[in-house]
Order: sequence, then structure tokens, then C-alpha cells
Amino acid sequence: MDLLSTLVDKGLRRETPTREEALAVLATSDDDLLDVVAAAGRVRREWFGRRVKLNYLVNLKSGLCPEDCSYCSQRLGSGADILKYTWLKPDEASKAAAAGVAGGAKRVCLVASGRGPTDRDVDRVSRTIEAIKEENEGVEVCACLGLLSDGQAEQLRTAGADAYNHNLNTSEATYGAITTTHTYADRVDTVRRARGAGLSPCSGLIAGMGESDADLVDVVFALRELDPDSVPVNFLIPFEGTPLADEWNLTPQRCLRILAMVRFVCPDVEVRIAGGREVHLRSMQPLALHLVNSLFLGDYLTSEGQAGQADLDMIADAGFEVEGAGTTTLPGHRVAGRAAARADGTGRGDTEATGCGSGAAESASCSTSCGSVCGSHEGHGAGAVENGATPAGASGADGASGAGGTGGGCGPCGGAGSRAGAETEAAEGVPVARDGKPSRAGLVTVRRRGAGTDVAPNA
Repeated sequence: MDLLSTLVDKGLRRETPTREEALAVLATSDDDLLDVVAAAGRVRREWFGRRVKLNYLVNLKSGLCPEDCSYCSQRLGSGADILKYTWLKPDEASKAAAAGVAGGAKRVCLVASGRGPTDRDVDRVSRTIEAIKEENEGVEVCACLGLLSDGQAEQLRTAGADAYNHNLNTSEATYGAITTTHTYADRVDTVRRARGAGLSPCSGLIAGMGESDADLVDVVFALRELDPDSVPVNFLIPFEGTPLADEWNLTPQRCLRILAMVRFVCPDVEVRIAGGREVHLRSMQPLALHLVNSLFLGDYLTSEGQAGQADLDMIADAGFEVEGAGTTTLPGHRVAGRAAARADGTGRGDTEATGCGSGAAESASCSTSCGSVCGSHEGHGAGAVENGATPAGASGADGASGAGGTGGGCGPCGGAGSRAGAETEAAEGVPVARDGKPSRAGLVTVRRRGAGTDVAPNA
């Protein structure tokens, strides 16, 4: 296909595809799907080889969020039966983080539900970051706490945080149908604050909320303009008790097309498959490794993920390797750009003149904090991965379990009420996805993390 040849050439040169080309990727047929994956895989291997970065969520505070994000099981008024608890102590969070590191995680993501942190909360999280860094040499720490105020990003950076996650989730045009308690502009502002403080920006999206192809392209191009170093892609897990409980709009094929489109638009950025991969990609998860170079190990904020050992086996069986602690994730040109930005205090690197992946020749949660997903099953020790169980630890930014549990913000993102492109019903009453195929919602049972148990959140 001429389209794929063009996109590969642009990706290898870090050039921006056109919106029409991005839309065309989403419109490809199933007959062309493997060709799409192979083409995007060439771009992925150019910048990241066959490495897969593992991330691990620690959920510092779960539930009881005052925001009304329609996708999130922790939202205001949620009827979902989920774990609810207040702030973990620094030593508890450090212990949970150690479990993820023992399972191979290179980055620990600290997530807390809520609109945004108070200065006292930032003090608490700063002590937690220091404790984790002291006990786990070389580990990266990403915070995901919601909307940031003046000086808070700088304090987190001083405490040792490496990155900050805050997802855009969906397009600006449809954002108001998903959340009314904060705005799309609020989220953009927080990503910019994090970058300005010298934190590595992490921002992504949630797919499957009834959005159109144009919405998906809009949010991915907006992310490219913001130029985050990592882009988590979450797939909505419709959670009972949330406004999007009946939204089953995805098939494995559509998920792969979405991931391929993100890779073409942001070729040299860490693309992370986050919440919902187990539910929507199912047996086709290994194909996604040809598109993404990062994933979450363990559970999500409020739903269970795949067992840690199963993830490690999948990576090895597909011919990929876990990225080691001594390996730099991003390509050299992005690392150099970020270093220069921190040195001059601008927070912007050379690649940011035109957005992520730009070449020199180019001119471009339930809590508001939620953005990516990762976590772990309760009840397992730090060595659980070696024993075939998921690593222990608290969940974090429920990428796949927020509203149904998506990653990157307290769950998946979606709009409440009637929206263009929402799921339709087949004559037999079987949910039909956007591509016209049955979504097969009954294939997977959404397992609520720890619900109905007396297991401590970080046991």
C-alpha cells in the first residue's frame, strides 16, 4: 500500500503525517491489518528496537473523587464496588513499589484520586518519592496526582520525581460530554506545568467511549503538539455503576489500528499500552508489542490486569526483551533535547518546536489526575512474578479500570448520554463495535480489584 510506504518513510524521518493519512490508517480493512502492523512495527523498531519498558502502578489514594469523569469507577456518584482508602504512608508505598521493581518494572507510577493535590498532599508525595528512591536505586518515578498549582511540579521535581502523567483522554471537541467539573484546557495546562518544571511529560488518551475516528485523530495530534515523552493508550473497560457501563465499541482489530495510528503520528515517543488491553485485545495482545514499546505490569486502579508472569512470557514469546534499568528508553535526540531544556529552564527540548517526533527539517481519572494504568494484585509478595503470580502492590492510575478501568486517569474516558458514534445494537441484541463486528463483550468478565475482600490494598 502506498499509504503505508509513505507513513513508514515519514516515521523513519520523524515527519508528521497528515490528518488524512492518520484517518486512513483507522479506515484500513482487516485484510490489510497485518500489513499495517508490520509497517508501524518498522517505525517502532527504528527508534526502540525490540525493547519493552515495564511500568508499575502504586495507587496512593483510591476512590472518593469529587470529579465527574464519566469513564471512571472512582467518580463522584459512582456505584461501582471498588476499593476505597485514603493516603498510603511512604513506607507502605515504597514496599508496594519494590514489588513492581522485583518483577522487572523500570518505572513506578504514583497515582492518587482527586481533582488535584493540596500543598500538604505534595509534601506527603514528596516524602514517598524520596522513600522509593532510597530503597530502589535507579528506579524512575512518575507522579499522577491531578491538576497542578503553582510551584507543585517544581516541588515534585526537587523531591526526585522523573515524570508527571496527566492524560488529555479525548478530543477537545468532545471533552465536555465526558467531564463537567474541569476542562480540557485545565489538563493541557497541567501537562505544560510539568514540562516547564523539568519533569518528563506523560499524557495519553482513552479509546472506546463512543468517539469518532476524527476525535481520535484530534487528540493524538493534540498530544503530538504537546510533545510528551510517553503516550499511554487506554481502552475503556465499561464498569458497572458508571455512565459508560454499556459502551462496548472496540474489537482487537480496531485497537491495533488505533495503536498503529498513534505510532505513526508520534514515531519516536514511548507509546504505552495501558488499561483495557486484556479485555479488548485478548489473544491478540502480542501483536500490539510490534506497535508499542511500553506496558503496565499487573493490575489497574480498580480492576485486575493480566498476571505478571503471563506478561513476561508474552514479551519473550513474541521475540521482544524487557528493557533493563541501565538502558535509556528514549532515542538520543529526545534525551539531548530534554537535557538542554532543563539546563535553560524552558522545559522544552529541540523536538518540541513542532511536537513529538518532529525532525529538524519540519516547521509542529476519576480524579483529574488519572492518566495511565498499572498496578498489581493484592496478596502477593515482591517475588510473586517468579512464582507465576502478578506482582504485589497497590493499583495506580487505572488505565483500564477507572470507568471501566482504563489507564491513564482513573479509568477510561468517555462521554455521558447520547453521543455520535456510540455503540449500536445488532438485531440479535449483540453489541456491535464501530467497525461493524460484534464487540463480544461477554468474552471477558471485568474483575474488580480487591472488591469484597478484606485484603489490604498493598498486601
